[in-house]
Amino acid sequence: MINNSRESPKAYFQWVVIAHVATLVVGVSWAFGGNADWVRTPISIWASVGAVLTAVVLLRPQTRDRVLAGTRSWAIPIVALNALVLTSCLTPGFKPLSFAGNDAFLIPVRISWWIPSSARPETSFRALWLFDGIYFSALNLALAIEKRRLIRLLLAVMAGNAFALSIFGTVQKLVGSTGIYFGAVKSPQDYFFASFVYDNHWGAFAILMVSALIGLVLRYAFGSRGEGFFRGPSFFGVAGAFVVAISVPLSGSRACTLLLGILILVALVQGAKKVARALRFSGASPELAFISMSIAAGLMAWGSWVISGDVVRSRAIKAKDQVSMMWYQGGLGARSVLYHNTLRMAEARPLYGWGMGCFPSVFSLYNTQEPRGDRIPVVYHDAHSDWLQSMSEIGVIGTALIGVAVALPARSIRARRIGSIPYFLLTGCALVAAYAWIEFPFGNVAVVLAWWVFFFSAVQYLRLSNGRDERL
Repeated sequence: MINNSRESPKAYFQWVVIAHVATLVVGVSWAFGGNADWVRTPISIWASVGAVLTAVVLLRPQTRDRVLAGTRSWAIPIVALNALVLTSCLTPGFKPLSFAGNDAFLIPVRISWWIPSSARPETSFRALWLFDGIYFSALNLALAIEKRRLIRLLLAVMAGNAFALSIFGTVQKLVGSTGIYFGAVKSPQDYFFASFVYDNHWGAFAILMVSALIGLVLRYAFGSRGEGFFRGPSFFGVAGAFVVAISVPLSGSRACTLLLGILILVALVQGAKKVARALRFSGASPELAFISMSIAAGLMAWGSWVISGDVVRSRAIKAKDQVSMMWYQGGLGARSVLYHNTLRMAEARPLYGWGMGCFPSVFSLYNTQEPRGDRIPVVYHDAHSDWLQSMSEIGVIGTALIGVAVALPARSIRARRIGSIPYFLLTGCALVAAYAWIEFPFGNVAVVLAWWVFFFSAVQYLRLSNGRDERL
């Protein structure tokens, strides 16, 4: 019998969305995590395809009518944020001034604090362009995807890409490369890793990827339809998680190594419940299984130390010196001054901020740190706190709008049973969001993209569960 059935246009469209998000994540992660100025424009162009796909979903009846209830309203806060940023671009906060044919100087313009303005409208517009492309590309997962296996496929592609990056970065580190791509590109940071310029950015990206791998492993090994640890892909998932996880301390990121420890502890506690339940059903001895797992964990820890022990020791010595200096100074040193100055900057324009992406241009007006012994001025491109920087750039209202954009989807899943995959995707997102109080992981395009993709993947995965029990 000939099968004349054809997939619907909606089914094909789902594959287009998955392919777009997957290529965007892979491309951004290998393009220096999006943190080279010259790659921002091509990334923005390709990410903008996501906004086009969003429009296609909402304008075509055959796709619009299949969108789950309430999803379309999730974009309202981001539309409002666009209105705020674009309105601020109409009132430049700085005036360019050329002198003797040299590059333009930026002179502050006196503007009332309650009027939306941008210190550099072009910078704000480009930052908004990139943010919109990332957000709507991720939102399409909630608008268009109707099958959970497609979400799992996307997560597997992203995890496989992280595995490849980890192998590449590890080899690059072990051979002593002095620059990215085995020395071909000079890095402004000593502790770069793989294609990422900054170790803490790679660390945050890796935390997200490890969380996805843990969720996939638990689902395939011990879920309601799990294939078992050795018969399915779980064994390879564990190997991949180990390689990605070991890259975090190897990169030199101390804070992300601590976050990784928290994530692994959560995985052990939550995963143990599934393992014990599966063993009871199979009639095997839980005690013997956990002894074997403990031995395996010990061997993995020993292997991790062999690979990254030197880096961990050097960073521990530096951390000890920094703590001693802070103890001597009676505070957090330069970091506390930076936070205080950023707060002063935010307080000057509390409602709407100084303009999206304008922190580097404005902060010099509030920077009170004295030049070092070499008399070179201390310059900051980031506030080393994404939440404080958001307050200084888009104010209370802009930051609140982003918070609402997260709260609305989260509200839709608050009463649902949460399975392994969404549980660990949301755990990774929560860890990175908390980390953003004391660092700037969202200063990296790849981290921002992965965060939104994982967030909407978790939300949509839960909404497509139809009451099926995949609880931990």
